[in-house]
Amino acid sequence: MVHMKAILLGAAMAAVALTTIIALILALANRQTLDQPYSTQFGIVFDAGSSHTALFLYQWQGNKENNTGIVSQKQSCDVDGDGISSYVQNPAGAGESLKKCLDIAKAAIPTEQQKSTPVYLGATAGMRLLNLQNQTQSDNILAEVAKTIQSYQFDFRGARILTGMEEGAYGWITTNYLLESFIKHTFEGSWIHPKAGKIIGALDLGGASTQISFTPKDPVRDPNSAFNLQLYGYKYELYTYSYLCYGKDQALKKLQAYLHKNAGSSSPISHPCYHKGYNLNLTLGELYNSPCVVPPSSFNPKDTILFRGTGNSSLCLSLIENIVNLTGCALSPDCGFNGIYQPPVNGEFFAFSAYFYTFDFLGLTPKAPLTKVLSTIDTLCNKNWTTLTAENPSIKAKYLKDYCASGHYIMTILLKGYKFNNTWDQISFVKQVADTDIGWTLGYMLNLTNMIPSESSSAVTGVPHSQWAAEIFFIAFALFLTLLIIVILSVRDLTK
Repeated sequence: MVHMKAILLGAAMAAVALTTIIALILALANRQTLDQPYSTQFGIVFDAGSSHTALFLYQWQGNKENNTGIVSQKQSCDVDGDGISSYVQNPAGAGESLKKCLDIAKAAIPTEQQKSTPVYLGATAGMRLLNLQNQTQSDNILAEVAKTIQSYQFDFRGARILTGMEEGAYGWITTNYLLESFIKHTFEGSWIHPKAGKIIGALDLGGASTQISFTPKDPVRDPNSAFNLQLYGYKYELYTYSYLCYGKDQALKKLQAYLHKNAGSSSPISHPCYHKGYNLNLTLGELYNSPCVVPPSSFNPKDTILFRGTGNSSLCLSLIENIVNLTGCALSPDCGFNGIYQPPVNGEFFAFSAYFYTFDFLGLTPKAPLTKVLSTIDTLCNKNWTTLTAENPSIKAKYLKDYCASGHYIMTILLKGYKFNNTWDQISFVKQVADTDIGWTLGYMLNLTNMIPSESSSAVTGVPHSQWAAEIFFIAFALFLTLLIIVILSVRDLTK
């Protein structure tokens, strides 16, 4: 009997040892480490343009592709009022104007992430001009907008004036990013660089400046016009140039000044780009309040002048060609306008901002034959003011009066300045791609994500569910056998 108990005890102990080994092997084998999902990160960029300011809220996952974030637009907000450069007499008002949009962005970002959300403000040509006129005034305005943004718990990264080259390059980045020219998401869930990615040129027309950016066929001959970038592990050499004072608003101001200087003592002054029946009163102070126009040697800023529309399309075009310097450049024939070097345009282009808004009004977006564009502008310019306002009752007069001149100005710089006369069909006039606004701000955010550390992943180590169930069974069985041995030993002791 004792011999039989010893055999049973030995068998039980062997079974315990075996089940323990099996449980240990299962616990160590086939363990899997899984990364938890990355949290969404946010970034805010203010576009402080010459005529208005807008806030753009971007988001991206905490990981990055080749050191650049995968960014998308979550929200946008138009700031009330004119651009921040208009707050010369009230710098604090520039800061106050941002609060409505900051509050909207704050409501869209989880509270626990607001402190880590970077905020940037980039000012463009309006502030560039003000900085040329009075640096102290521009510094005061930037200080006030910075003070307002810093009053929120965001991670403020600075308010500064962008160079024209930066503005052009970042607009180009935005365009190509949205078209998936740099990086593309596959059906397998991975990000790849498209082998046949089409790189698009960018045409941006603002109120005070205009930019052209593209990758030329040959290396850029003027290093001052070359912008070198690295995105998603690939390098790009970009030609980009910003024409300060050649934005739509400043160009039309140049036209007014040209007409005033050539009118002599004539009054009223005939304006062929304004429609018959439209009159505009201006003070000389309002006309010559920009460094883009050269004032007379002596004038009284309070004196008023009257522009009377004559609605002459061909004369309007001729006058606009006079204010756009179409002479050659030092590296002729590779020239844009105003004596600036430009290699021949290459590939397809997207035209946005005021290009889009003007052509959208004309019903010519995204593309139209050149003959139709020219005839549409002619027809518009030759309409009288009464007819035009009756046809467009919802458009304010201050915008409606300028579509004729804007149309001719756009065609002048595109055809005779940038020389798209033989490649007109390569231009598309667009506002958005993939529900995201085209402009410099997304490109700016993309570039800046190279300086925002990617989030460290939280790894979780574990085993498949079926393997976990087997581990539990063998551990429980080992415990049962251990208890059985204890009972057998206890019974044996009692029988002695």
